[in-house]
Amino acid sequence: MSAEKKNKAKADQIKGKVKETVGRTLGDERLEAEGRAEQSKGDARHAAEKAKDAFRH
Repeated sequence: MSAEKKNKAKADQIKGKVKETVGRTLGDERLEAEGRAEQSKGDARHAAEKAKDAFRH
């Protein structure tokens, strides 16, 4: 997994977790949902990169 893509995936996961937490704290369901979606995007990106690495070795 390239370091740049790995960092992007991790950033999406962290940013999503922050948005979800802030949304839950403020009672903003839309922000909370955006956060969950962003986390999922980061998870999917991370999984895709791991799969690429598995085929390279």
